[in-house]
Amino acid sequence: MNKEQVKGKLDQVKGEGKEQWGKLTDDHSKEAEGKMDKAKGKLKEGYGDVKEKLSEKDDKVE
Repeated sequence: MNKEQVKGKLDQVKGEGKEQWGKLTDDHSKEAEGKMDKAKGKLKEGYGDVKEKLSEKDDKVE
């Protein structure tokens, strides 16, 4: 697991927390902010996945 994957998972957890807090407090902007954080986290994690796969391929080639 690389740094981008960890950051992505952390952003997803943070976003889920914000989203739930927004629902609990009826704060629609906080809920939307949480959804954006989750989406950003998924993108970071996906980038990390691709980066790791490329790194594994490079290791096999050498």
